Amino acid sequence: MRVFTDRRAAGEELGAHLQHLRSEDPIVVGLPRGGVPVAYEVARALDAPLDVIVVRKLGVPYQPELGMGAIGESGVRVLNDEIVQLAQVGRAEIDAVETRERVEVERRAVRYREGRPMLTLAGRTVIVVDDGLATGGTARAAVAVARAHGAGRVVLAVPVAAAASLPALRADADEVVVVEAPHNLSAVGQYYVDFRQTSDEEVVDLLRRANAAAPDPATRPGVDRVGEVEIAPDGARLRGDLSVPAGARGVVLFAHGSGSSRHSVRNQQVARTLQNAGFATLLFDLLTPEEALDRALVFDIELLATRLLVATAWVEAHPRCAELGLGYFGASTGGAAALLAASDHPQVRAVVSRGGRPDLVSADRLASVTAPTLLIVGGADPEVLRLNRAAAAAMRCEPRIEIVPGAGHLFEGAGELERVAELARQWFLHHLPG
Repeated sequence: MRVFTDRRAAGEELGAHLQHLRSEDPIVVGLPRGGVPVAYEVARALDAPLDVIVVRKLGVPYQPELGMGAIGESGVRVLNDEIVQLAQVGRAEIDAVETRERVEVERRAVRYREGRPMLTLAGRTVIVVDDGLATGGTARAAVAVARAHGAGRVVLAVPVAAAASLPALRADADEVVVVEAPHNLSAVGQYYVDFRQTSDEEVVDLLRRANAAAPDPATRPGVDRVGEVEIAPDGARLRGDLSVPAGARGVVLFAHGSGSSRHSVRNQQVARTLQNAGFATLLFDLLTPEEALDRALVFDIELLATRLLVATAWVEAHPRCAELGLGYFGASTGGAAALLAASDHPQVRAVVSRGGRPDLVSADRLASVTAPTLLIVGGADPEVLRLNRAAAAAMRCEPRIEIVPGAGHLFEGAGELERVAELARQWFLHHLPG
């Protein structure tokens, strides 16, 4: 049985097995926490940039140690249908577990990157690295995240993996590289002399060191990330992130959905697409961290719309944005807040709603929206599609409904969020400049 001294040694050996990818200019992403020390050595061996993909196991409600699937950034969810059926877990139970774990996904993504944006994976060869795989559920979710971010090719690389898990992994990834593939793997730790737990602090330190050593390819020429800003409506201190490209075509304010924040990886991905198209973006928190714990406030659309209007006034007064056309991008309940705010602010030139809840806005207020409105809904989200069609019938601005085939409420399938971003880009390009 092959045994590695520690994760660093395993990463050095794995890096030697991946030298054939050096010419592809890859990006290495580690699975926190234990996969990051391995990925750090792989990135060093390939002179490649390093990032993380944050995934979380979905445990069966009454037996959390039994994984029924995993979730990752960009709304990705991978389920083990066999476990779900055997455990008789219902849709509502799965959604409840996912909601809880998704908060942790976003928290860790922000914590590990220290506010830096995720590296741009679009069109790149992405090497997903972990310290070992038993069933491979979290690795499959990580591969799906890389695909959702537009990776051109995805390679899964681990020092040790159960042989039985490899066929499914090879079906998901373009290539699987494994140093040791035992037929009777019961615990990954058996293949390490030192398998002590990796801390959050170690993950942050390794990413910081890698970031200092290699330029972030997500840094886009001409985009000035103004940085964190603070907006204070009614004494509440709301934080946001403002980016303004040179010669900006317009500015888009993001209104996030319930249970989310300015750190929403889905909204950040759409924002990057808009920034690359020449739009300034403001992603900000509609609620303070304390307010976000109050479910009544999370669904208080009047409050959220008021906060959005305060942020709009702040943007209009900002010297970098004062002359730019205004647009709103809202998701879920944020879509309702965007429409309600637009009904009170005729200077808003365009609205895009992703999986929005326009039913939370009264018909008379919907009829007051004058901005051209694009309602994007998943084809596999029939109830929200019905609500959007009913709302569109009440609007006078001739809204357009775009259906993303097969997409659910979170647009978690491969390429679905990219389609959302592209639709938003085209809509704002058509309606904002001028």
